[in-house]
Formats: sequence, structure tokens, C-alpha cells
Amino acid sequence: MRPDSYPVEICLTSISDEAVVEIHNFLNDFLRLFESHYGAQIHRFYNDRSFDNLVHPNPHTRPPHDDPPF
Repeated sequence: MRPDSYPVEICLTSISDEAVVEIHNFLNDFLRLFESHYGAQIHRFYNDRSFDNLVHPNPHTRPPHDDPPF
């Protein structure tokens, strides 16, 4: 979650079982279409921010001998 965002509470009313299934199918179909179209961008976004792609200092390297301790 972004620091400038906050959770939103949505009140859902009761609807028929058939309507629930139709909405569920629609949302699943939409998500599959969205991911098939934008999937590469989504993966690139998360891959760029993955732990393996962050810059990590090499713990086995030693500082130069003339480098001050502070």
C-alpha cells in the first residue's frame, strides 16, 4: 500500500446467487484480459523492485587501507 493511501470500506448489499456468479465470472474474465494485455509491464514493475535487483554492498569486500573508519 502506498503511504498516501488509506483503506476504503465498501458496503456490499445482498444479491442473488446467480448475480454473484455472473459478477465473479466477469471480474475473473476482466482480470485475465487485463493481465494478458499488461502482464509484461506488471512483471517488469515488480521485477525491478525485487530483492534480487536491489543494490547490495558486497560483504566480502574490504575498504581501502587509507579509508577513515568514519
